[in-house]
Amino acid sequence: MHAKDSDKEEILALYHSLVGTEYCAWTQEYPGEKEFAYDMGRDALFCLKNDKGEIVGTITIDQDPEVEALSCWSKDRQPSAELSRLGVRVDYQNQGIARILLSHGMQELKRQQKKSVHFLVCKTNKKAIRSYQKLAFRVVGECRLFDVEWWCYEKEL
Repeated sequence: MHAKDSDKEEILALYHSLVGTEYCAWTQEYPGEKEFAYDMGRDALFCLKNDKGEIVGTITIDQDPEVEALSCWSKDRQPSAELSRLGVRVDYQNQGIARILLSHGMQELKRQQKKSVHFLVCKTNKKAIRSYQKLAFRVVGECRLFDVEWWCYEKEL
């Protein structure tokens, strides 16, 4: 599931294909080549492929200082890490792909000895909010970063 350098164009195309879709807070600039290089440099980008070898979803373990500095994250569940840039190809949405990616990301964090996982969810992303509630994530705060209003979600691993 680790992404490879050879997946770059397909992953960037997936990111860009989601810009402007319902609930997506991404822009033409973000996520882009800079984020791809950052994630690959930390071996933190994962992708899921279909039986034809096409990438249908991505997720990354992020290390954003602004997100990590938020005061809402539980102090007793450290060390923790952020999952972000979860994206699923439009024609594969509502088929459990996001859940598979989240599960893999959380398994990887457990392997890294993390005690909890956290992430930001755009306040208007009703579909994601419902999904995360079903997966027993809890809202621990809210913030405004990158010109977007976010709910801060966290779950013990």
